[in-house]
Amino acid sequence: MSRQTKPTVTIERVYDHPEPEPGARIFVDRLWPRGIRKDAFHYDDWARDLAPSTELRRWYSHEAAHFREFRARYRAELESDAGQEAIARVEKLAHGRPLVLLTATRDLEHSHAEVLAEFLRGSDS
Repeated sequence: MSRQTKPTVTIERVYDHPEPEPGARIFVDRLWPRGIRKDAFHYDDWARDLAPSTELRRWYSHEAAHFREFRARYRAELESDAGQEAIARVEKLAHGRPLVLLTATRDLEHSHAEVLAEFLRGSDS
């Protein structure tokens, strides 16, 4: 799957759909969600390296007022060599299947998963 094919990318909360669904299910948070056993939901890979850096995550602190700046900083991390390696690994794992990004974040609209989904789709939103 190349960035030019604009893959189908969806986002789900780990608390909402524990059953497997079609596609590559990638958990994209840096930290494991509280109160969930590792066998409580289906995921194909835990891509911690696709999550924002600890420094960026702490700076942002899920404050919607900072989202525009967070998006720019996170996209810069995704464009780095390490970010591109992590994306290539996930794209290889997906092998042309739709991607389902899994996160524990409550506010999906203002989350790193939303920015990552935009990035994977090739969108500059």
